[in-house]
Amino acid sequence: MKTIFFGLVSTLLVCCLLLLPAPNASAGDEKNAKPAFTKHFKETLFDITANADFSIEILLDDKEYKKLGKDVVGLVIHNSHDEDVEKAAIAIDFRNLNTGETSTPVVKERGGGLYTVSDLDLQKEGRWKLTITVKKGAVEDSARFLLPDALKNRLPAGRYNP
Repeated sequence: MKTIFFGLVSTLLVCCLLLLPAPNASAGDEKNAKPAFTKHFKETLFDITANADFSIEILLDDKEYKKLGKDVVGLVIHNSHDEDVEKAAIAIDFRNLNTGETSTPVVKERGGGLYTVSDLDLQKEGRWKLTITVKKGAVEDSARFLLPDALKNRLPAGRYNP
């Protein structure tokens, strides 16, 4: 009789535990969640920085985004919360991998996470490495684009995780 009673009680406890709602994600879980970054346009280059602190979308011309202007490249910078990054220090190193030739582009902030870059010809002959470093407060991170390969392998618009 005792065995049947304990068996019923055990079964009842297991059933009750199964009916309890699953625990909600805690604040600690949100910290460990991987960020998702948005690539807004089709004909752009996109990458997430090495430590996933920022995403960088390179607008190559004013076809999709009319606020760029002529002969400039645009950068849209987002942080790990997929928010626009304003008042950041942007450093650009554009270097020919064969000759070591470098270019010194000029960066200007336009607001809303948009920066324009002049004196940056991404269509130059040869193999080039474009390194874009973003510094906002104490956070500094960078992404690298190898050209012309990056121009041939563009990601579609959408959301991306590191």
